[in-house]
Amino acid sequence: MKKNAIVAHRGAWKKNNLPENSIASLKHAIDLKLTGSEFDVWRTADDSLVINHDAHYNKLLIEETNYADLIQFKLSNGEKLPTLHEYITEGKKNNKHTLLVCEIKPSEISKERGKKTALKTVETIKQLNADKIICYISFDYEILKQIREVDQKTVLQYLEGNKSPKEVKADKISGVDYHYSVFKKHPEWIEEAKENNIILNA
Repeated sequence: MKKNAIVAHRGAWKKNNLPENSIASLKHAIDLKLTGSEFDVWRTADDSLVINHDAHYNKLLIEETNYADLIQFKLSNGEKLPTLHEYITEGKKNNKHTLLVCEIKPSEISKERGKKTALKTVETIKQLNADKIICYISFDYEILKQIREVDQKTVLQYLEGNKSPKEVKADKISGVDYHYSVFKKHPEWIEEAKENNIILNA
């Protein structure tokens, strides 16, 4: 058992009042030697991959806005909205402990757009030789299946809570990361996951 089994959600931001999903909050998570640090990916109207939790940034819908228009608005610590490339580049520096947990957000526009975002995300991460320190999570099952088509080895975890461990195993998804209420409703899924070597998270 690792001594520090914490995965920071959107980086380690709360204590030092850093912006969520910022490079500063990522660096802090790595400095703390946390087991993992989660972040969220969207694709802009002009195909830039950016890190932000919500569909909107500064009241602009990311998927319908160009990157240059988004970065006119700084994060609260003066950073610009990070691209995936910048974020992963920083996440590799002096990082021997922290897994980067990449959440690809379901597209607000179409399933196909979400799948294309997934492919572009994997491509960027492979170009940066960072696939060894990445795992992928999503609420969109099709996004995870798309990633599995192009990467047989990477760890994939599903978030939505509407598939049994046997179902995800059939689609070669590595794990289920569900709200604890899902396991209260389906306690049998815990045993089923263990029997099928499916990673369990809550």
